[in-house]
Amino acid sequence: MKKVTTAATNKVQKSRRVTIGLDLGDRSSHYCVLDETGRILVESKVCTSPDAMKGVFGSMPHSRIALETGVHSPWVSRLLSGEGHEVIVAHARSVRLIGESRRKDDRLDAQTLARLARIDPQLLCPVKHRSAKAQAHLTVIRARAGLVRARTALVNTARGLAKSYGERLRGCNVRNMNSEKADALSPELQTALQPLLAGIEVLSEQIREYNERIETLAQTPSRTAEASEGRGDADRADVLADTRRPASLSQES
Repeated sequence: MKKVTTAATNKVQKSRRVTIGLDLGDRSSHYCVLDETGRILVESKVCTSPDAMKGVFGSMPHSRIALETGVHSPWVSRLLSGEGHEVIVAHARSVRLIGESRRKDDRLDAQTLARLARIDPQLLCPVKHRSAKAQAHLTVIRARAGLVRARTALVNTARGLAKSYGERLRGCNVRNMNSEKADALSPELQTALQPLLAGIEVLSEQIREYNERIETLAQTPSRTAEASEGRGDADRADVLADTRRPASLSQES
């Protein structure tokens, strides 16, 4: 890997137009900078953090930067766009040159992203990330879904343990699954399951709190600053679609 030198940085600054491929990793990300002729100016890596990204790309001239969809791509794309760069978020499943590579090489992936973005951005099948506000709303919905999955796992564990004693926790409704259920069980089983059932109660209360927040979110008018920018309505549709999935709030509350 080439070391980033002052000379290389000066070449980037002097180039009329550069194209950058950024292969995002969880801790560090590789990037490749091409000039207008496709010649490599810089190949290096940067820590996958807001401060590090700003430190590297904030000092570069406004450029076209290509990166793939992934867990870090929403915030990275917003950060780089805020620095004045043209950001292309490539659909990871559609970038076949990278996705079907037999040998994973982050450096070559960054180079490939840069070359595809330089030739024709449409080859990357670009996608548009939702806004930060919409992502925050969806995080609430998905955090609730995580609690529901955790509660379901605990309920199934409690029922399975009761059956191993030849006993049963009656009732299929999770809302009726609480520590009072242990009163009908044998003393040994009561002692074993009491903390588990108490944990289910805590999760159920937290899920109810999330339900209230989501109901409020679903009823919030869409007349926001984002809507005036042409993105708010689409974001709101994404959020409402998540709230209206088959596993409804009333069934899991």
